[in-house]
Amino acid sequence: MILSAVKVLRQGGVVAHPTDTCYGLAVDIFNKAALERLYELKGMSQEKPVSILVRSLKEAKEYGEFSKIALDLAARYWPGSLTLVVPRTEKAPVFLNSKQDTIGIRVIVEDWTKNLLEAFGSPLSTTSANKHGQASPYSVAEILVQPDFLIDGGNLDPKNQPSTIVEVIGAQKRILRQGNIVV
Repeated sequence: MILSAVKVLRQGGVVAHPTDTCYGLAVDIFNKAALERLYELKGMSQEKPVSILVRSLKEAKEYGEFSKIALDLAARYWPGSLTLVVPRTEKAPVFLNSKQDTIGIRVIVEDWTKNLLEAFGSPLSTTSANKHGQASPYSVAEILVQPDFLIDGGNLDPKNQPSTIVEVIGAQKRILRQGNIVV
């Protein structure tokens, strides 16, 4: 199943996948058409940023600039449901959150998605698998968008909260969304 999902991603498709919070939608961060399709499926403005999933802090540092505070948070909470918003590096594709000087990055703990990232070998852009403004899906039946491929991870716990999102610019830390991790 993972290899089929990787094939779809390499062809510019959108893959629905389970996470440690809810079901998400993933695309190749280097494929502009795939990212545009992701926004279209969600009914979301391209002005709204999406985060990326990476395999490790080492990989995260290729796409974002981590201050000491950001490094401390990553060491404490990754892998896990913490998204760190940090200044982007030049390696992050220009069209990915192009109106932003920052990028949201997360190292995930959920096995299906970890395996997908390993097999794909590169970061994935991700967002919840719902229409913008709708409730997050915790089962395949609740996914109302039409991805090109679906990894069925079974029913997820609907009590799961979204990831906590923390912006860290230098020594400044700001919580953008409170989730299940209290920073």
